[in-house]
Formats: sequence, C-alpha cells, structure tokens
Amino acid sequence: ACYAASAVGYLTGRPGVCLVVSGPGFLHALGGMANASMNCWPLIVIGGSSDRNQETMGAFQEFPQVEAGRLYNKLTVRPSSLEVIPAVCEKAVRTSIYGRPGSCYIDIPGDFVNLQVNKSSVKYLECCLPPPISMADKSAVSEAVSIMAHSEQPLLIIGKGAAYSHAENNIRKLVDLCGLPFLPTPMAKGVVPDNHPNCVAAARSMALQHADVIVLLGARLNWILHFGLPPRFRPDVKVIQIDICAEELGNNVRPAASLLGDISTVTKQLLEEFSKRPWKYPSSSQWWKRLREKIMYNEEKSKGLELQKSLPMNYYTVFHHIRELIPRDCILVSEGANTMDIGRTMLPNYHPRQRLDAGTFGTMGVGLGFAIAAAMVAKDRTPEKRVICIEGDSAFGFSGMELETICRYNLPVLIIVVNNNGIYTGLDTDAWKEMLKFGEPATCMPPVSLLPNSHYEQIMSAFGGKGYFVKTPEELQNALKASVADKQTPSLINVMIDPQSERKKQEFPWLTRSNM
Repeated sequence: ACYAASAVGYLTGRPGVCLVVSGPGFLHALGGMANASMNCWPLIVIGGSSDRNQETMGAFQEFPQVEAGRLYNKLTVRPSSLEVIPAVCEKAVRTSIYGRPGSCYIDIPGDFVNLQVNKSSVKYLECCLPPPISMADKSAVSEAVSIMAHSEQPLLIIGKGAAYSHAENNIRKLVDLCGLPFLPTPMAKGVVPDNHPNCVAAARSMALQHADVIVLLGARLNWILHFGLPPRFRPDVKVIQIDICAEELGNNVRPAASLLGDISTVTKQLLEEFSKRPWKYPSSSQWWKRLREKIMYNEEKSKGLELQKSLPMNYYTVFHHIRELIPRDCILVSEGANTMDIGRTMLPNYHPRQRLDAGTFGTMGVGLGFAIAAAMVAKDRTPEKRVICIEGDSAFGFSGMELETICRYNLPVLIIVVNNNGIYTGLDTDAWKEMLKFGEPATCMPPVSLLPNSHYEQIMSAFGGKGYFVKTPEELQNALKASVADKQTPSLINVMIDPQSERKKQEFPWLTRSNM
C-alpha cells in the first residue's frame, strides 16, 4: 500500500496517502517511506499509535514511531491536539511537494480517536498552493550556454526529476534546437521518446566515458550514474548541473555551472538564451559518428539474440515479442534482476512518466503496488491506457498475492512473469531432480534456485482473472494478443525461459549494483 501511494505521488504530482496501524503496521510502511524519499516522490503516511497515557508501559503495539519516522521523512509530526490536525495536514502536503518532493509522516495517538473538540476551536486551513516555480540565476544560465557551445563531445542526461517536473516539451525543444545526444535514466525514458534519433541509450557506456560536457537535467550523480567519476567518466568532464535542490549541486563532482531551479523553467531559460546566440551541435561531427557506430553495433548484437529460435526461449526473444504486441502508450512497470535490466533496454517508452521500476533505492517488492497505483490513476484520468507489469519470478514472489487486490477492484492489469526458475539463474526440472539425490533441498539446493515450472498463472485464475502458461514464441504471441484485446479482465502470462539465460556480454555493466 505504501509503495502504491508513493507511485500515485509521482504520477500525479500530489501526495498519495497511506493509512497504517500502529507498531508492525508502521514498521512495514517504513520501506515505502524510504523508497519515496530516495526517489523524491511526494507521500503522506498516517499511522495510528498507542495511547499517550500508556507510553513506556508496554502498550499494545507500542513503538517509538515519531523518532523512527524522522530517519525516513522530510517531516514527522504528532499533532499536539485535535484542533491543530488540519494545520498539520496542510503542512505535510506542502512539505511533501515543495522543494525536493519526499515523504511525510503524521502520527495519531489511539486516544485521539474518541476525543471530542469544540468545533469553533478547530484551526481550518485552505489547501496549500501549487509549489512555487523557481528560476536559475541569469549569469549561471549564460555560463552554461557558453560551456555547451564550446563542447566537442556533449551529452544531455535526463533524470526522473525532469519527468516529475513535466519538462518534456522544453527538453524536446532543447534537444532538437541544439542537436544534442541525450541519455535517459531508467524512469526518465519517454521524456524525449526513446525512438528519437538523438537518443544514445544503446551506446550508454561510450557516451558517459567520452563526453567532455554533460548537462544533468534532474538527474543525480549517484550510483546509477557511477558518481560521475573515472573510469566511467572523463577526469576533466565539465558538468552543468540543473536541480531543484541546492544541496544536490556539487555532489561527487564540482559542477562547471550550477543552475538551481525547476527543471522545466530552467530549460526554458536555456532555450531563451540560445535564441539570442544560436548554436547547434553538428550532426556530422566525429562524436556523432562514433556514437552511431556503437549504437548500430550493440543493436545488431541484441537482434541476433532476439531472433533465436531455440527452446526454451531467452530473455531477448521474450522481450522482442512483448515489444511488438503491447500498446505504445502503455504504462510499464518493471521489476526483477535480468528481467528489469534487459527490459529497460528493449522496451521503449514514447511518453513521460510511463515507466516505474526499482528506482534509486533498488527496491524489490514494488512491482504490483506500483501497477495497482498506475491502474487506479489511469482509471481516473486516462481509462483507455493499459498498465503492463513485467516481473521476474523472484520479484513476483514479494507481492504476488496482490493479484487478489487487482481482481477485487477489477483492474485490467496485464502481468508478465518472466520465469527462469530462480534469481539470475535457476535449475530446470532434470537438474533439480539430480540435485535432490544429494540430500534435503534446504541443504543441497542453491539458495537462488526456485521450484522449476511454478504455475504462477494459476494464482491469477484462482481470483477470477485469466492465466496463461507459455513455453514457445507462438504461445506467447497468442497469450499477448488475447490479454491486450481483453480490456476488462486482469491477466497473467507465465513465460518459461531457459534457466541459464543471461544478459549479453557487455564491455561495461549498466550499473555498479547487479540488482538494478
């Protein structure tokens, strides 16, 4: 529920609200609060807690919730009286969306529930105004434009902060006006469509390693971008950093220019500056030539794996068929190890805020909560839009019983479980039987191996949805066509692949942590 509420905040720009009980209920929501704060998404959690007059007495589910909440939230508060609850709620909403978005926690003691208050003493407040729009200093904008105009190997990196700020129109204009190569971080895919000719995601490692000027648009130089440090980046790279949070500027790499402000507004300032002194990076440059060659080389390698006819299928064959048959404007939720990594490279996004995954915190267990949130938001705003949730089999195990929630609310989510019988790699049925000859499963089975050929689709069928068990490309195509055509019923396609299927070999792995 907490993961779902945080995804609502990202998709709508207003905090989702998660209501939890005291003690263990609060503790189980801490993961969602931390995930929201790490991803900079607005969230409000309201938690019950034990009666105030029973504190330190060993009350039912007593726990230091206010103290614990402070580690994971922008604001943690227990109202001092019933009268101030509206003011506390207004501040929580405002804090969650102003500046860098994040999570807020409101603690409600149990004895508040039966208290009474004089209506006239309640301090009612109007809901806060939308976040104020801040602009970068004009001299910093001018300096950034000068640096970009003198670059020899420029690169634009688009982060999910740009997606959250709805900066897509201005960023697309900047890419087209200046002819810049761009690289989206995972959840920024679609801010500029992945099929735009200037997208260099297929040459990511080369682009990062050799760019002499990098413009960061709402992206952080954290582990996802290898901290901006050698050997993944040039030692002399000039970074132009654009961020809503002043404290983020200069983290890990000292920027050549710091532009503090709203991503969309600052991008518009750059466009205005370029209109005064026009500049376009030449498409015939040696840098563009090298990038295009690398893109073609990597795409050809993937294509060879996509078109393999051998059974069991590999990841690339599965994603090839998924890509061909799912709607272009669907919301993609992705979770897993290889499933998420390979899916990110093979499943394009054409629109902003339509990809949800493990994110900055690398969280497993978010998938079905995110899918439920996306489906509820779509139902309210764009009912024709489909939500497609692609899970590794281990990732599905974290929250698989939320299939009941999906069926209970009749959300037409399509879930695809890419099943390799394990985490990264598993065992086929024959290998599993051989291993059992050596003793009890608890002592002889690799801990990353799951039961072979588990029928996850039967869980969906048990709750009234449609389940498909597929082993061949033809079966996968038929199941996808049927699931996409049925816009009323939740579906789950359990796709069996080679337990030893892995990612194609790379010169530089995508991230420093394998689970992202």
